Amino acid sequence: MTQINKNSEIESVINSSEFVILYFWANWCGPCKTFFPILSKIVSENPKIFLKKINVDEEGELLSRFNIRSIPTLILFKNQVHVDTIVGAGSEAKIREDLLKYI
Repeated sequence: MTQINKNSEIESVINSSEFVILYFWANWCGPCKTFFPILSKIVSENPKIFLKKINVDEEGELLSRFNIRSIPTLILFKNQVHVDTIVGAGSEAKIREDLLKYI
């Protein structure tokens, strides 16, 4: 998983034919801190998922572009199509269910 640092990098990510998750987060976000280990575990077990982290404090343009209102938020792309948005931290079982249906 990599951190996206520029609005210009996002095009190559979302134009991928892979299953890509954009993970919007912040260092100060309590739910993000508990959610990320769960998300990382699921991604590490599934090599077909590509996770890209976006720090909301550093990438304001991307917040506007993707209409991010709260964090953590996952924006899911598959074959260059926005297939889902998941807002908030959920249980491992729920996140697995929500993500793995796209693989």
